[in-house]
Amino acid sequence: MTDQNPDTMEVDRPKPEVDVDQSNQLKAEANELFKLEKYPDAIDLYSKAIDFNPTNAVLYANRSISHLKVESFGYALADANKAIECDKNYLKAYYRRAAAHMALGKYKMALKDYEIIVYKLIPANKDAKTKFTECKKIVQTIAFHKAIAIEEKVKAVADEIDIDGITVEDSYDGPRLQEGKVTVEFMTQLLEHFKAQKKLHRKFALKILYDIKQYFQAQSSLVDIKVGDGKKFTICGDIHGQYYDLMNIFSLNGQPSEENPYLFNGDFVDRGSFSVECIFALFGFKLLYPDHFFMSRGNHESENMNKMYGFEGEVKAKYSSQMVDFFTEVYNWLPLAHCINNKILVMHGGLFSKDGVTLDDIRKTERNRQPPEEGIMCELLWSDPQGMQGRSASKRGVGCQFGPDVTERFLENNGLDYIVRSHEVKENGYELMHDGKCITVFSAPNYCDTMGNKGAFITLKGGDLRPEFTSYVHVPHPNVKPMAYANSLLSLFG
Repeated sequence: MTDQNPDTMEVDRPKPEVDVDQSNQLKAEANELFKLEKYPDAIDLYSKAIDFNPTNAVLYANRSISHLKVESFGYALADANKAIECDKNYLKAYYRRAAAHMALGKYKMALKDYEIIVYKLIPANKDAKTKFTECKKIVQTIAFHKAIAIEEKVKAVADEIDIDGITVEDSYDGPRLQEGKVTVEFMTQLLEHFKAQKKLHRKFALKILYDIKQYFQAQSSLVDIKVGDGKKFTICGDIHGQYYDLMNIFSLNGQPSEENPYLFNGDFVDRGSFSVECIFALFGFKLLYPDHFFMSRGNHESENMNKMYGFEGEVKAKYSSQMVDFFTEVYNWLPLAHCINNKILVMHGGLFSKDGVTLDDIRKTERNRQPPEEGIMCELLWSDPQGMQGRSASKRGVGCQFGPDVTERFLENNGLDYIVRSHEVKENGYELMHDGKCITVFSAPNYCDTMGNKGAFITLKGGDLRPEFTSYVHVPHPNVKPMAYANSLLSLFG
C-alpha cells in the first residue's frame, strides 16, 4: 500500500483569510502535480488551496481522488463527504465517494451513490449507468453467496476437484511435479518458465494450492521462527505481482534454501500483472522448504482487494473462476504474524487500537475468514505507524495509526526488541520510525510503474538480530502494464 503523510487532514494550523485567486493558483499547481502522479505533493497543495477557499467542493473532490490514488481511503471518503456538503449537486463528489466506498468493500454504500448519480444528477449518462449496473451485480453476487452459505454448507474447492483425473497434454513443455512433490529441479524450471511468460499447467497449479492449504491449516496464526547464532535471515515486504523484481531479489540475495531462509511479509499479489507467477513461485518455495521459507498474510490477500485490484481478473484470465475461489480458501489460512527468536514481531500492517494485546492473543486469533473491520486480525493487516504520540483514526479507513509510545508499551509488555512491518511505499524501500523500533520494508520498486521508489529487503543474523538494509531499483518487465486485470470500476480513480 502507498505511503502518505498521516497528518495531512489532522494538523490544526492557522487559517489564512479567504483568497479565491490564491486558492485557484494553488489548485492549478496541484493539478499539474496530480498529472505527474506526484500525489502526496498534490495533496499538500490542495490542502493549502482549501485553507484559502474552504467552501470550494472541487478542491475537496480533487484531494479526495489524490487520497484514492495513494490508497488513503478513509481520507478520500472524508473529503468526498465534505465536497458534497459544500455542493449537493456536484457530480464528481459522488463519484469520489462511491470509489472510496468500493475500495473499502462497502458496495451497498457505493450503490447508493451511483443511484444518486444515475437517477438524480445525470439520468441519461451511459458511463454512469454502466458503473451502476456493475456495482449492483457485485452487491447481488455477494448477497447470493451469503444466502447459499446460510442454506447449505458450501463445499471447499479442494474437496471438489479430482486433481489426479486431470490430463497433462503432450504439448505441455513446462515443469512437472515429481510424484506430486515440489523439487529443486521443479522450482528451477518454474522460475524460467514464468520468465518466458509461460503458464504452469492447471494440474500442477491445483496440486500446489491443495498441498499449501493443507500445510497452512496446521499452522498457528502466529508462527515462531528460530534463527541460529550467526545464521542469515531475510525479510521482504510487499511484492504486489512484480515477478521480475521478485526474481531480482533472488539474484541479489540468493535463491531460498535451507541455508538462505526468507520471510515474505504479505501483499504478494494485486496491482502488478504477474501476480499469478509471484504467488506460485512463493508457494512452491514454501512447499520445498517449509521450515526455512515463511509467508505472512497481507491486506491484499483478501477477496475484496483481489476483486478490485487485479488478482481475481488475472487468475480468471490465466486459469478459471474456480481457482479464484481456491486461492481465497488458501489465503484465509495464511499466518497473520511471525516472531523471530522471541525478539522481533513481523506483521504486514501494524499494532493495535488498544494496549494489552499479547503474543498469545495473536496466536489464538481465528484467521480462517475474510479480514474483519476491527480487532486484532484487522489491525495486523491494516494499521500504520505515525510520528506523533498516541493513536489516531486510520487514513485508510480501516485499522488505526499508532505512535512511538504505543510501540514502546507493546514491545515492553511482550519482551520484544522491535517490530517489522510493510504495507507502505518508502522512497528507499524501508524506513525506521519510533526510535528504530518500528521498521517498514517494502520490496516492490517503482510501484505500479509510476512511484519511482526503490525496493528493499532486510537481512539479519541470529544472535544480535541487527537489521541491515539492501535497496535496489526496478528491472525491466514484459509490456504488460500494472492493473491490466483490475476491475473496471477502478476507472473511477482516474
